Amino acid sequence: MTVPNPNPAFAVLEDHPIVRAALIERLLGQYPSANIVYEGKSISQAIAAIKVHPVDCVILDLDLGDNRPPIQNTLDLIDCGSPILIISALADPAVVRSSLIAGALGYVSKNANQEDFLECVGATLRGEQSISRDLAAILYNDTLSVALSAREREAMVLYASGLKLEAVARKMNVQPGTASEYIKRVREKYTKAGKPVSTKTDLYKQAVQEGLLP
Repeated sequence: MTVPNPNPAFAVLEDHPIVRAALIERLLGQYPSANIVYEGKSISQAIAAIKVHPVDCVILDLDLGDNRPPIQNTLDLIDCGSPILIISALADPAVVRSSLIAGALGYVSKNANQEDFLECVGATLRGEQSISRDLAAILYNDTLSVALSAREREAMVLYASGLKLEAVARKMNVQPGTASEYIKRVREKYTKAGKPVSTKTDLYKQAVQEGLLP
């Protein structure tokens, strides 16, 4: 098991100042020597701060009021090499699944208690996946209309969310040809099931229908 930094550095992205202050208070209560590298609601400012001082965990609210797709904010922060714990009032299964597939390590509901929140923070610092108990149940019903492997599903979500194949490959840590093969298999399986997805738009619509994208 990875031993977390006893003096972790955090970035807290939340657009409501009162909620943001409460989150920081919880973090400092658990980690008194923690460094809050960034607090605010700007993805670009957070990324600039993280590039100067890398963080051990980003606490990210998916709804920052910036009119950006939640998955895009997650992907941009992951590009900085930042472990992400999402805290959000958005409990739609598709939002949860797409965020985790995009690379977030954890997802905590804003309705979760302090114990759940801090447990998920600790898991993120250790590089482990986590989800608060009140959200776990919504992920149990995870059956797709076709049998996709975990990697095929990951490729489908990333590609359908708007990334180019080269970017999908980087996110999945594979060669572009391998990412292309995953997408090819996805298309073949849906075509065989009578649901052709020949274009990226078709893939997006199918991902939404399957509850993989919001």
